Amino acid sequence: MAAVSLRSCRRGLSLMLRNAGVAAVPSQHLQGLYNCSLPRVKGKSPGVVFLPGYGSNMNGRKAEALAEFCRSLGHSYLRIFVFLYYFSVISPYLNLQTRKELETKGEWSLPTKHTEEGVYKFSMDFLREAENHCVLQSPIPITCPVRLIHGLKDEDVPWHISMQVAERVLSPDVDIILRRNGQHRMSEKDDIKLMVYTIDDLIDKLTTMV
Repeated sequence: MAAVSLRSCRRGLSLMLRNAGVAAVPSQHLQGLYNCSLPRVKGKSPGVVFLPGYGSNMNGRKAEALAEFCRSLGHSYLRIFVFLYYFSVISPYLNLQTRKELETKGEWSLPTKHTEEGVYKFSMDFLREAENHCVLQSPIPITCPVRLIHGLKDEDVPWHISMQVAERVLSPDVDIILRRNGQHRMSEKDDIKLMVYTIDDLIDKLTTMV
């Protein structure tokens, strides 16, 4: 989701999409992740790591566009599926009625346009685990350059969540890009172009820094 799929890399550069995390990192830091048996592209440093958003997959348009981009320039690329959902984003919905639903049914359903069932379903155990990963209550110890891209028409994660992330990230180099017509998934052609251009710029910046 929006403000939380941020991947820490103190020596690298991070870019976070509204519902997917993307990090440009030195390739040597990816070696320990290659045993995950996930789709990857071998190449030079800095490498790009893609983390699909909640309910997404590793073969969508964003993932494939990044793979093509990395192949064209010879950069390494790794897709990692991480089952993440941050309690700080959904906690406002957990009113007394919702908590009673959790206690009686053992799960909570949140309406969404992005599944066939029309809801996201969260178990009690999942929400309890999510509480251990709240990141918006204290400074976020990321010191590399960060780019946040968020759609103003995102109905699942309010764009102001990116503002909160920007305020808490310790890096002095943080930019927020708001897409006026951007939806939750940010998977339209122009959205993906913006993502690729931004990553390309970050890679150039990392190369210059090194």
